[in-house]
Amino acid sequence: MSETTTSTELDNGLPLDMIIFGGMGDLAMRKLLPALYSAFQHGTLPGSTRILSTGRQDYTRDTYLAHIEEHVRGFISKDNFDARSWDGFLQLLVYVKLDVQAAPDFSALAKAARADAQRVFYLSTAPSLFTTICDKLAATGLVDEHARVVLEKPLGTDLESAIAINEDVGRHFAESQIYRIDHYLGKETVQNLMVLRFGNSILEPLWRAPNISSVQISVAEEVGVGSRAGFYDGAGAMRDMVQNHLLQLLCIVAMEPPTSLNADAVRDEKLKVLRSLRRFKLADIARDTVRGQYVRGVSGNQAVPGYLEEKNVPQDSSTETFVALRAFVDTWRWSKVPFYLRTGKRMQRRSSRIVIEFANPPFPLFHQQGGAVANRLVIELQPEEAIKLQLMAKQPGSGMEMQQVALNLDLQSAFQQRRAEAYERLLIDVVRGRLTHFMRRDELEAAWEWADPIIDGWQQLGEKPHPYAAGTWGPSEAFALLARDGFSWFE
Repeated sequence: MSETTTSTELDNGLPLDMIIFGGMGDLAMRKLLPALYSAFQHGTLPGSTRILSTGRQDYTRDTYLAHIEEHVRGFISKDNFDARSWDGFLQLLVYVKLDVQAAPDFSALAKAARADAQRVFYLSTAPSLFTTICDKLAATGLVDEHARVVLEKPLGTDLESAIAINEDVGRHFAESQIYRIDHYLGKETVQNLMVLRFGNSILEPLWRAPNISSVQISVAEEVGVGSRAGFYDGAGAMRDMVQNHLLQLLCIVAMEPPTSLNADAVRDEKLKVLRSLRRFKLADIARDTVRGQYVRGVSGNQAVPGYLEEKNVPQDSSTETFVALRAFVDTWRWSKVPFYLRTGKRMQRRSSRIVIEFANPPFPLFHQQGGAVANRLVIELQPEEAIKLQLMAKQPGSGMEMQQVALNLDLQSAFQQRRAEAYERLLIDVVRGRLTHFMRRDELEAAWEWADPIIDGWQQLGEKPHPYAAGTWGPSEAFALLARDGFSWFE
């Protein structure tokens, strides 16, 4: 879906300064710098690029580069590492000591940045700092018509805080300069959904009710909260995952064909889906949502603690680490089709997938032991990326017994060229000014308008999250949620 370009240089002829706030943080070490290294190694960064990392540590250039060697190299695969390109990448890096609360530090940043550069500000910090950073950038004269700002999630904790962030950032940056990043939208298979849906005449006529009986979107994490407990306990799975990642996946599955691949044309259709999501009333929340919290169990053949035993988690915390819910998109295309969303930490294994379950034939000509098995289109997002179409076929022999078989499209073997990671792809989109895979302000606020009543309803109901053992697929109530409609989670 992204535009292609034959040149690595910017269209406006300016050099590029990528400025990372929170440049010494976990995200920068694990994702951003490895992604930028890969882009540099494969020639997709402009040749005039510099990467400025800010932090409060009192580093010299040598101590900064030593820190990068220690904390970034480990997140670059051996197959993707080249000593010569790594040395060249290190030459792009500049460290700027900066406390976001200190105005003089921004003057030092202005001196380190090039006056004639296109500046991309990546705000890998707590959202509470976004306003302060943008105000000081503008006061120091670093924001101009070429500047772009990338906002890392979470963008607020509810609709009110999201609006406040959007207003504050919007005072200094036009909407066309703001890139609200969701790394799920950078995944190859997610972007391939558009082509799968709208580029194949076989699927498009079937992509609607009553041909589709249900949709599952499941994002399971094997890890616990780890070092993110301080943040996570104030957010929970609904804010951290459902409101952004899962809703964005739902939008791509449910959207109507855009008039073009223009960024706003695509995002207009996603916005329509968000506005068509049926709002939950208190009775709906009690019936159609499940909250869970992991307790001690076994994960990866090792005993692991429960959520309340994690460091920095309050002993009486009622924060959910698991959410499952049944949603409906009230449009002609999706009338009465349930969308089942599920996400959780400390689940049996890391897995993200979308499952499109088609309706059974109207007349059961062939009898199947145990009942009919529906055709399914399974879109695997991680850990592997693949598309599988599950069909029924005749078993070998003299009878007419059926057996489920799968047509598999392994994207990694089907395409021999290198597949960029999500952050690399999205960072290059920012550099090139491609907004398609970034959330627009009205999208963000529409997502919060849908999510807020659910979070508020849980507080009104006052129920504790259902416990589930680490290393399982979540609480039993999540299975009952589908079973009463005659469905089951695809594992």
